[in-house]
Amino acid sequence: MVALHTALLAGCLLEAGLTDAPFVPLFGWAMVAVVLAAQALRWWCIRTLGDRWNTRVIVVPGLPLVTGGPYRLLRHPNYVAVAAEGLALPLVHGAWVTAALFTALNAALMRVRVRCEEAALTAASAADVPA
Repeated sequence: MVALHTALLAGCLLEAGLTDAPFVPLFGWAMVAVVLAAQALRWWCIRTLGDRWNTRVIVVPGLPLVTGGPYRLLRHPNYVAVAAEGLALPLVHGAWVTAALFTALNAALMRVRVRCEEAALTAASAADVPA
């Protein structure tokens, strides 16, 4: 995950610099708005999770599932923010290849990650149910 996000940032800079793509104001500023909205969603997730927020898959036995904030609307809202940011950030300066590659690789990574999180949440829920 760290390598993919580092590659996103590097790809944005490299592709925009190497292709010398022009900044298209209407499209570029729209993508900036998407990036800012993604950041707002990410920080809403972090604020909602509070002390529970981390980058690892950890389910603390006995604690209820968080269902407030953006989690009342989406099961994995932070990943929506990551996907939006990963698509929009490169497109601010027309880095289409970076946007497409990140989106494809991130989708594969998120498929694995969400399955892992769902398995951990299911196991924790099963452990909380009295026999």
